[in-house]
Amino acid sequence: MGPMSETGDIEDLVRRVDPDRWLSSRFIAEPQARADVLAVYAFDHELARAPRVASNALLAEIRLTWWREALEEIFEDRPARAHPTVQALAEVVRRRGLSRAVMETMIDARYRELDPAPISENELLDWARDTGGLAAQLAAQILDPATDARLALAGGSAWALGKRLEEMPALRPTFLRVIHAARGASRALSVAAFPAVAHAALAGRPTKADFSRRLRLTIAVARGRI
Repeated sequence: MGPMSETGDIEDLVRRVDPDRWLSSRFIAEPQARADVLAVYAFDHELARAPRVASNALLAEIRLTWWREALEEIFEDRPARAHPTVQALAEVVRRRGLSRAVMETMIDARYRELDPAPISENELLDWARDTGGLAAQLAAQILDPATDARLALAGGSAWALGKRLEEMPALRPTFLRVIHAARGASRALSVAAFPAVAHAALAGRPTKADFSRRLRLTIAVARGRI
């Protein structure tokens, strides 16, 4: 599979399954940086998908183990598996020097979703940080290596929490605290890195027409504020 085909596959996937982050990626001017960020979002989607599509916890663990082994191959500079997201991610890791520990933490976070026990607020905050938060941190690192990418954690966390508000309405006070922190942190991000958290401007809001969502994102990017 050639590079152009891989890029198209990844963009089509993210546009279909992750419209908020796909829209925020439209504000990344440089094509290679945009493609690299989309590969991170595709990776996060594949991890999120593992607990949802497996018929039981054991099969979900097998899926997550598959991704852990794929990461091992990437970071040990072995041939990447014949999977569009793995292939794209391997190129991003080599090009951008992304952290193996961060990406393994993103895998670890998904195991909590396999536990049927009610999730506590602290666990939920950890989950949000280690899923959407770390994806945003990696995106910020790609977009501006000189910025403090950790400033993107709160924005990515708020977006991840916002995705769970419909099923967990009691989460709203926690979400509001995180989105408030995210607004403060996002102001300190560089202009180049801001698209890594721009999608947090859509978090916790009812789904509206595509034009309204685009407008809200455009305003957020123009102001440099979520």
